[in-house]
Amino acid sequence: MSAGPAHRPPFRADHVGSLLRPADLLAARERAAKGEIGRAELRAAEDRAIRAAVKLQEDVGLEGVTDGEYRRTYFHVDFLEQLDGVTVTQGTYNIKFRGHGRDVDFSPPVMAVTGRLARRRPIAGADFDFLKAATGRTPKLCLPSPSMLHFRGGRAAIDKTAYPDIDAFFADLARVYREEIADLGRRGLTYLQLDDTNLAYLCDPQHRERARSIGEDPDALPHAYARLINEAIRDRPAGMTVCIHLCRGNFRSAWAAEGAYDPVAEVLFNETQVDGFFLEYDDARSGGFAPLRFVPKGKTVVLGLITSKRAALEPPDLLKRRITEATCYLPLDQLALSPQCGFSSTVHGNEMSEADEIAKLGLTVNVAREVWG
Repeated sequence: MSAGPAHRPPFRADHVGSLLRPADLLAARERAAKGEIGRAELRAAEDRAIRAAVKLQEDVGLEGVTDGEYRRTYFHVDFLEQLDGVTVTQGTYNIKFRGHGRDVDFSPPVMAVTGRLARRRPIAGADFDFLKAATGRTPKLCLPSPSMLHFRGGRAAIDKTAYPDIDAFFADLARVYREEIADLGRRGLTYLQLDDTNLAYLCDPQHRERARSIGEDPDALPHAYARLINEAIRDRPAGMTVCIHLCRGNFRSAWAAEGAYDPVAEVLFNETQVDGFFLEYDDARSGGFAPLRFVPKGKTVVLGLITSKRAALEPPDLLKRRITEATCYLPLDQLALSPQCGFSSTVHGNEMSEADEIAKLGLTVNVAREVWG
């Protein structure tokens, strides 16, 4: 079921990474926040939950297995806040999420660069070691795209004393990622995914206008982010597959952006030196498949046709028809299938049950087997 030679990822049936947090893990996190249990006890609860999540994925038939991001509160903050020079505050960046007849206002933590960036120690190393030991399949690690440290605040969120030259900021940011990726490569990581909301937000006219309002050029940013990502992954081991997931926001089954991929497609597919792209295509807000015509040979697009935001299952025949539609622009051999996003990009989770989640993942595997064999 592999999309690449010798069963290399991304796989024909794949998933974005995050899974719904089980109730006992949420309870342990709450007890830890209250000081009722220590870090070691919380880690043990996380370990138990991750072992169960690994079994869930293996039982469904997935080849790429994640830890469900069970040790994180937010898909991006928990990693980036561990870099020297990053300061996290609350409540100054409000995002209106939309979801099927309702609006959800949410103010995620805001990150600012208040000093020179440095990586003093491994960040995801121990977490990856645990995952690798827990599965016999391919362990997949998801990290926030380095662009996540720039887009929401832009130049204004980067201290000009620390970085009078913005190019020096981007150089340091790429360097700390290279250091982390080199360490993960030594630990045996062969499947890395970068999660990026920013390139997808730049498909939305409202978010493009917001970028202008903070002094950024929405036409220049895709080029800048492609260069940043390329510098971050340039020294990855030869056997490491790197993919990028474009997300339009995922919070309690709601989204923050919409718009077809046209504004970023040519830059995304041709200037970003990754091996594959996880693209949201679960409903009309993502536009059509025509932008896939820019994808060069040798790269895989994982079609996120199965929504992670609603419990209702997509009819298999509809999914097959949509895959066939995509082949008008990209050969079937360069395509794969996944849910459109994770099931719990933040600890809060989307509005469905674990049984619903399993059904979605099982649908992904079954349809992929029928389409690709």
